Amino acid sequence: METNPEFYGLPSRVQLEALAENHLAIRKVIKSRIIRKDAEKIAETARKIKSVTPGVEVTLICTTNICSKSIALLASEGVGIQYF
Repeated sequence: METNPEFYGLPSRVQLEALAENHLAIRKVIKSRIIRKDAEKIAETARKIKSVTPGVEVTLICTTNICSKSIALLASEGVGIQYF
Protein backbone atom coordinates (compact mmCIF):
# COMPACT_ATOMS: atom_id res chain seq x y z
CA MET A 1 0.00 0.00 0.00
CA GLU A 2 1.36 3.42 -0.95
CA THR A 3 1.91 5.69 2.07
CA ASN A 4 3.19 8.75 0.24
CA PRO A 5 0.49 11.44 0.60
CA GLU A 6 1.49 13.09 -2.69
CA PHE A 7 0.49 9.89 -4.51
CA TYR A 8 -3.11 10.62 -3.46
CA GLY A 9 -2.91 14.35 -4.18
CA LEU A 10 -2.68 15.25 -0.48
CA PRO A 11 -0.41 17.76 1.27
CA SER A 12 2.92 16.34 2.44
CA ARG A 13 2.08 17.03 6.10
CA VAL A 14 -0.63 14.32 6.09
CA GLN A 15 0.68 11.22 7.84
CA LEU A 16 -0.38 7.90 6.31
CA GLU A 17 0.34 4.38 7.55
CA ALA A 18 -0.33 1.01 5.94
CA LEU A 19 -2.15 -1.18 8.47
CA ALA A 20 -2.76 -4.12 6.14
CA GLU A 21 -3.31 -4.83 2.48
CA ASN A 22 -6.01 -2.41 1.24
CA HIS A 23 -6.13 -0.70 4.65
CA LEU A 24 -4.65 2.77 5.20
CA ALA A 25 -4.61 4.87 8.34
CA ILE A 26 -4.51 8.62 8.70
CA ARG A 27 -2.50 9.49 11.81
CA LYS A 28 -3.73 12.66 13.49
CA VAL A 29 -1.70 13.52 16.60
CA ILE A 30 -2.88 16.79 18.12
CA LYS A 31 -3.09 17.80 21.76
CA SER A 32 -6.41 19.56 21.40
CA ARG A 33 -9.79 17.95 20.81
CA ILE A 34 -10.74 16.86 17.28
CA ILE A 35 -13.88 18.83 16.46
CA ARG A 36 -16.36 18.55 13.59
CA LYS A 37 -14.37 20.96 11.39
CA ASP A 38 -11.31 18.71 11.74
CA ALA A 39 -13.46 15.66 11.02
CA GLU A 40 -14.73 17.23 7.79
CA LYS A 41 -11.11 17.68 6.63
CA ILE A 42 -10.31 14.08 7.58
CA ALA A 43 -13.37 12.85 5.67
CA GLU A 44 -12.27 14.85 2.60
CA THR A 45 -8.81 13.26 2.87
CA ALA A 46 -10.42 9.81 3.04
CA ARG A 47 -12.53 10.58 -0.05
CA LYS A 48 -9.39 11.60 -1.98
CA ILE A 49 -7.65 8.37 -0.98
CA LYS A 50 -10.68 6.29 -1.99
CA SER A 51 -10.94 8.10 -5.34
CA VAL A 52 -7.37 7.11 -6.23
CA THR A 53 -7.58 3.55 -4.92
CA PRO A 54 -11.19 2.33 -4.75
CA GLY A 55 -11.87 -0.45 -2.29
CA VAL A 56 -9.31 0.72 0.25
CA GLU A 57 -10.40 0.90 3.88
CA VAL A 58 -9.45 4.11 5.72
CA THR A 59 -9.03 4.43 9.49
CA LEU A 60 -8.21 7.42 11.65
CA ILE A 61 -5.57 6.88 14.33
CA CYS A 62 -5.90 9.50 17.07
CA THR A 63 -6.11 10.10 20.80
CA THR A 64 -9.41 9.75 22.64
CA ASN A 65 -9.96 13.53 22.47
CA ILE A 66 -12.60 13.50 19.74
CA CYS A 67 -16.13 14.89 19.96
CA SER A 68 -19.21 12.74 19.40
CA LYS A 69 -20.28 14.73 16.31
CA SER A 70 -16.92 14.00 14.71
CA ILE A 71 -17.28 10.29 15.47
CA ALA A 72 -20.74 10.26 13.87
CA LEU A 73 -19.52 12.16 10.78
CA LEU A 74 -16.57 9.84 10.24
CA ALA A 75 -18.77 6.77 10.72
CA SER A 76 -21.19 8.04 8.06
CA GLU A 77 -18.23 8.50 5.69
CA GLY A 78 -17.02 4.95 6.34
CA VAL A 79 -13.88 5.99 8.23
CA GLY A 80 -13.02 3.82 11.21
CA ILE A 81 -11.40 5.19 14.36
CA GLN A 82 -8.55 3.56 16.23
CA TYR A 83 -7.24 5.06 19.48
CA PHE A 84 -3.67 4.94 20.76
